Amino acid sequence: MPFSAPNRSLGKIDPATTATLIAAAADVALVIDREGIIQDVALNSDDLSTDLTGCSTWIGRPWVDTVTIESRSKIEALLKEAVPGRSGRSRQINYPSVQQADVPILYSAVSAGTEGSVVAFGRNLKQFSVLQRRLVEAQQTMERDYSRLHHVETRYRLLFSVSAEPVLIVDADSQKVIEANPAAADMFGEAVTAVIDKPLVDVFGPQSTSPLQSLLAVVRAAGHADDVRANLRHSGEEVLVSAYMFRQENASLFLVRLLRLTSDSALGVVPKMTWKLLKLVENSPDGFVVTDADGRIVSANAAFLDMAQLATDRQAVNQKLDRWLGRPGVDLDVLIANLTQRGTVRLFGSSLQGQFGTETAVEISAASVMNSERRCFGFAIRNIARRFRTDMRFGPDLPGSVEHLTELVGRVSLKDLVREATDVIERLSIQAALKMTGDNRASAAEMLGVSRQSLYVKLRRYGLADPTGENGSDVN
Repeated sequence: MPFSAPNRSLGKIDPATTATLIAAAADVALVIDREGIIQDVALNSDDLSTDLTGCSTWIGRPWVDTVTIESRSKIEALLKEAVPGRSGRSRQINYPSVQQADVPILYSAVSAGTEGSVVAFGRNLKQFSVLQRRLVEAQQTMERDYSRLHHVETRYRLLFSVSAEPVLIVDADSQKVIEANPAAADMFGEAVTAVIDKPLVDVFGPQSTSPLQSLLAVVRAAGHADDVRANLRHSGEEVLVSAYMFRQENASLFLVRLLRLTSDSALGVVPKMTWKLLKLVENSPDGFVVTDADGRIVSANAAFLDMAQLATDRQAVNQKLDRWLGRPGVDLDVLIANLTQRGTVRLFGSSLQGQFGTETAVEISAASVMNSERRCFGFAIRNIARRFRTDMRFGPDLPGSVEHLTELVGRVSLKDLVREATDVIERLSIQAALKMTGDNRASAAEMLGVSRQSLYVKLRRYGLADPTGENGSDVN
C-alpha cells in the first residue's frame, strides 16, 4: 500500500537524496522521458554493470534499443501503463550479453511528474534464472534416467519371463519369494501368483529345508556358496539350487536358480561321478584352468586363484593366461602350438607371476578338447617351487643326468645356464628345447632367449644342424 502522507513525510527530501533512495531501492533504475529516451541510469552492483553490455552508453538512447527484440513490446506496455499515483504491472525485460545468456531484469515503471518522465525500477533476476535453468536441467536428467531405467526394467522383465531356466527372487530377511518366472512356476506345478509371498522352503520337501537355509546363510555371509541338491515338494523331483545375493532399494535379495538333474532335462545330464570329478578339480591343491582357443580363461579353480593372488574368478575370466604364466607371448604360444598339433603336453616347466609380483616355479600338463565344435584347453598347474629350489643347488658341479638338466630348460634362461656350466650344458639345453618344441627352431629360440641367427650358429658349433637343411622347422 502507498504512503499515507507523502507530502508531510517526504516533502523535505532533496533531489540528491531522492536519487540515492531510488538507486538503493532497485538493482538498476532508469529515468525515461516522454519520448522513451533514457535520461539517467543508476546501478548498485559492479557485477551487474559487467553483465549489462554497453550500459555506460545508454544515456541518450531509446530504451527499446538496449534490450532484446522480444522485450521491446514489453517496454512500450510499461511506459503506457505508467500513470501518476500508481505503478503498473511488472514485466521481465531481457538484455543481451556477450559473455553468457541474456540478463533478465524485472521492471516496474512509475510516472515522475507532469513532464511525462518515468522512473523504471529493475530487479536483477540472474540468480533466479540460473536456479531455474538448473532446475530444468535436473528435471531433464531425471526424465532421461527414468526413461533409461524403464527400458532396463522392460528388458529385465522380458528376459525373466522368457527364460527357460527357473529363477526366483527371494527376500533375504523373510526368505519369501517375491518374484518367480513362468519356468519356475511350471516346475512347481503352480501359477506364478501362487508362488509369490510363499516361503522358499515351502516349495521344497522337508528334508531340503536344512541344506537350503545353510546355502542362503553362506551366501549372505560370503557372497557365494556351493550349489546344493533339493527335492521339490509336489513331485519329489531332485534339482540343483544355486543362489546369489544382490541389493536393490536398500533391501537385500537372493537370486535363486534351479537346475533339473533328471535324465529328460533339456539342460542335459550331469552324472554323479562326473559331478564328483568336477568338485574334485575345483578343490584340487593343483591349479586348473580352462581356456578358449586363444588362451583366454573360461574357468579357474581356487588353487590357481591362490597362486595368481586373485580374490575371485571374475578377475581371471576373459583374461589371457599368459598375463600370469611365464614370459608373455612365449610360454603360452609354445603350449598352444603343441596342444594344437599333439593334443596333450606333459610336465612343461614355466613360472607363474602373482598379481602382487610374487613368482612361483610351476609344472604344467595340458590337454585339448572339443566343446560344441569349439576347441578349448585344460591346464593343470602344479607348484614346484620347493622342489625347484632343491634342484638348483648344483653349484659348480654338472647335473648328474641328462634328464636332470632337461627339467631346468624353460625355468631359467640360457644365459644363466651358460654362466654356471660348460658348453656341454649349452648343447644339452638346445637339444631339450628342440625336443619340447617339436624341432621348431623359432619357438626353441624364443624359449632359450636367443635370436634365430644365434641359435643357428650354436647348432652348427655343436654339430646339431642338418647339412641337408631338412631337419627342423622355422615356422612359428
